[in-house]
Amino acid sequence: MLLRPESPAGRLIVALDTPDLAHAEAMAGLVAPAAGLVKLGLELFCAAGPAALARLAGHRPVFLDLKLHDIPNTVAGAVRSLAPLGAAMLTLHAGGGPAMIAAARRAAELAGPARPILLAVTVLTSMDPGQLGAVGVAGGPAQQVLRLARMAMDAGADGLVCSPREVSLIRDALGEGPLLVVPGIRPAGSPADDQARIATPEDAVAAGADWIVVGRPITEAADPASAARAITASLPR
Repeated sequence: MLLRPESPAGRLIVALDTPDLAHAEAMAGLVAPAAGLVKLGLELFCAAGPAALARLAGHRPVFLDLKLHDIPNTVAGAVRSLAPLGAAMLTLHAGGGPAMIAAARRAAELAGPARPILLAVTVLTSMDPGQLGAVGVAGGPAQQVLRLARMAMDAGADGLVCSPREVSLIRDALGEGPLLVVPGIRPAGSPADDQARIATPEDAVAAGADWIVVGRPITEAADPASAARAITASLPR
């Protein structure tokens, strides 16, 4: 499995959120020298399928962000199908519950030492207290993130996906055990876009993030390679 990053460049995951595989591969080539991984999400995977993973993996290890969420048997089957493709990381929703996470872990183990890191997504970075309340979750994001984080780790997840606002909370409660992948990252002065709970790259890493995920501030920049290098340069050594 992929180990914790040892350098600032290793901490950066560039999100290639586009349906165009040729564009995504070209972008991966541009940012690869300043990034540890590239993210392949639902938009591109639905458009191009497993071929996208194979192409992007030629540039950097792939964070396969599909946020699997279904009954345990179905998610286990999906993990069995995905694990041999070679992704370094794979996401599933913590909201699927402990039985689903445990089933995913058992399925991932079938791939042996090269299996993907299993990351449980706690609360999406687009969710604020109002959005959570609308789906019946009271108490705000922090309380829900910590509840799901404890459950997911107990059920067999290797790590968690959380917003930068909850990194310190998780570290204080669960220590250094969970691998933490943190989206919702915006360099100072960047627009928040559709993200509700954000922080700068340096603040997220200082709080305890292992990896940070950055998309539009890099991929929509006039010079994506320079934008990626600037983010890497801002991270604590």
